Amino acid sequence: MKYLVFICFSCLCLIARAQDVSLALQKKAPLNSQTIHDEWNKVANGLNVSFASANVRFARELPPKVELQSTWETKAWKGEKIHTQMLVWANKSFNAVSLQLYDLKDKDGHLIKKENITAGFIQYVITDEFKNGCGYRKTVDFDSSYVADAIDTKSASIMLKENNTQPIWLSIKVPANTTPGNYKGSIKIKGDKDYSFPISIEVLNKTLPAASKWQYDLDLWQHPAAIARVHKLPLWSPEHFSMMKKYYQMLADAGQKTITASIVNEPWGHQTYDDYPSLIKWTKKKDGSWSYDYSLFDKYVAFVMDCGITERINCYSMVPWKIAFTYYDETLQQEAVFTDAIGTPTYNVFWKTMLVDFTKHLKQKGWFGKTYIAMDERPMDTMIAVIKLLKETDKDWKIALAGDYHTEIEKDIDVYCVASRWDFPAATLQRRRQEGKVSTWYTCCTEPYPNGFTFSSPAEGVWMGWYTANKNLDGYLRWAYNSWTKDPMADSRFTAWPAGDTYQVYPGPLSSVRFEKLIEGAQDFEKIKQLKIYYKKNNLTKELNELNKALEIFEIKSLANTTADEMLKKVKPLLNR
Repeated sequence: MKYLVFICFSCLCLIARAQDVSLALQKKAPLNSQTIHDEWNKVANGLNVSFASANVRFARELPPKVELQSTWETKAWKGEKIHTQMLVWANKSFNAVSLQLYDLKDKDGHLIKKENITAGFIQYVITDEFKNGCGYRKTVDFDSSYVADAIDTKSASIMLKENNTQPIWLSIKVPANTTPGNYKGSIKIKGDKDYSFPISIEVLNKTLPAASKWQYDLDLWQHPAAIARVHKLPLWSPEHFSMMKKYYQMLADAGQKTITASIVNEPWGHQTYDDYPSLIKWTKKKDGSWSYDYSLFDKYVAFVMDCGITERINCYSMVPWKIAFTYYDETLQQEAVFTDAIGTPTYNVFWKTMLVDFTKHLKQKGWFGKTYIAMDERPMDTMIAVIKLLKETDKDWKIALAGDYHTEIEKDIDVYCVASRWDFPAATLQRRRQEGKVSTWYTCCTEPYPNGFTFSSPAEGVWMGWYTANKNLDGYLRWAYNSWTKDPMADSRFTAWPAGDTYQVYPGPLSSVRFEKLIEGAQDFEKIKQLKIYYKKNNLTKELNELNKALEIFEIKSLANTTADEMLKKVKPLLNR
């Protein structure tokens, strides 16, 4: 009961924070029930409807403060996914609010068919605040509120309660073969009556490639066991694989390049709600030799590749967060744990035996060239020891690292993802690109902004694409695609780290405002790359300089004084003129 009282009181006091008109760390003054009641008394009777910015999270318990927009007018490239929000709000209840979608048509009869249009009611989850960022936390120590994030495209209608606001996420995927021109149509909202709202899209004669061809290197780490738990399916059962397919195809459609593969149990020391089991079964035989069962590893990797994620296999990890490698001991007839320190002779023997066998297996499968031993935020002395062991085993082993920038090992890292506080030297970036190496960046619980927490500004996901382009990097990494909390559809808070840190999508699978904006940022990155090439090829110096100048404002320190939304409003038109 204390828990419920706390949540309700916190939601009341911090409701305005969900209106998302400021930076992640800023708060509005508390609102009391009388103030909220007075606000709703100002609302016109009946169902109120308006288009609204997709970069703003609107509070459920407050009427939105927006300038009414009855029409959505926008521009798009062929192959681009665009979106906006619609808001419905009322001072009385409506039992069923539903949506009706229609084809869009140009003057010559060309269509963007309604099958390319999706609309979903945005669901609210509990969030908290950044405060101290990393570290374990108790809910009572942090302000909490409800925030609009999960996009429910499966419900045909929704009940709108009295004095509530309901956001709707509207997306249009413009087919790559669309004839350029102006396409018009409408979306109908049914409540107390039918409301029709016009849509107008100018499709430009520019084309985004398919997501699988994007240069933007997105890496969101997958968590298969979480899918089994949430959907109540036996781990690694046919039903589990069938359910995972929906999630992994959604991730592939966002441009994901990397398969997250665990080759030991709990490579991150069980920091998640769900187990993270190994895809490889290690067995120490009675005669002291070792055997390795790769059958699940092979099945899983082939499955994810079939879903469209094919560029690399990142194997976690020879350097886990807790040095404890479990295996089955035939002599003891039970699981045992190897705990010798990294770099010791016994560690080297333990891993060298496995690596020799693993290398042989990967070469037989034809996967060795795209497989990486991956490490995550580990001390440099341990990384040096592992790199040495890998290269002794096979000089062609590839290595991926997410962590601090270290000049001493940079040349050994094929995919190097640095924390946001670091910059690659310009000459190093140029050399790495010439060598075919990948250079990216990441955020985690450390950064108040930009980030992908449930309380983060949606615009920050787009901002990341522009920042990546400004820094001449290849892409962005975030540690968790779907490491869900106990009840992710209700509460995005976890025992550690700010709310939403552990997942970007919801069970269903359902997308989120955060995930959609991350995709928008990837698309903007692709547009920037294309336009730069076009401007250089056609000697359009003025346009090129203008775009380069626009990119310069995308520095993390700038977000301390200017919101991501404000920065993007100034530069986004440059991509669609």
